[in-house]
Amino acid sequence: MSAAVAALGASLKKGRIKIILIAVVVLLLLGGGVAYVATKSAHAEDDDEVEVHDAHPAKAVQPGTFDPKTAPTFIPMDAFTVNLADRDTDRFAQVGVTLEVEDAKVLEQVKAYMPAIRNNILMLLSSKTAEAVRDEAGKRRLAAEIRAQALRPLGYDVAAEDLMDEGQAPAASNAARPRKQRKSTPTALPIKSVHFSNFIVQ
Repeated sequence: MSAAVAALGASLKKGRIKIILIAVVVLLLLGGGVAYVATKSAHAEDDDEVEVHDAHPAKAVQPGTFDPKTAPTFIPMDAFTVNLADRDTDRFAQVGVTLEVEDAKVLEQVKAYMPAIRNNILMLLSSKTAEAVRDEAGKRRLAAEIRAQALRPLGYDVAAEDLMDEGQAPAASNAARPRKQRKSTPTALPIKSVHFSNFIVQ
């Protein structure tokens, strides 16, 4: 009797061990399958991203759009605070102006004429009314006029209308004229653009 019980206990132990081993194998297989599926889907997403980028080559940055060797040079000026020319009420403007010049050599030349340039800009700003500079078109025109006034002490007599064409670039048919001789190309202008750092009208 005891031998039969012992044999039964031994067979039960073997059965439990077999069940545990089968369960472990099944779990390992399931875990491996889940890991395989997750890895495969991650690779598929990476492939999709590559295909999206390749499908739109037009959005890629074109070579030559930025060259650090020819980065622009800026001359920030002290803010101008002027009374405007409005007759019905007292109004004033506070305008921050930054000149963009060709290079460091031009920067030194422009700085040498800075008192005359500031005077011209101050006179121009004080001749404006609040209405004339309130909207974007008025500000763009003012930027062209400031550029023209800043060029005068440097010997360039150019109309603001010419500077407004093609984003403040002078028209090819009406290039800037120095007082003594005509420049051959509009790119010869030492002051390339005028930027506003702040613009308050009250």
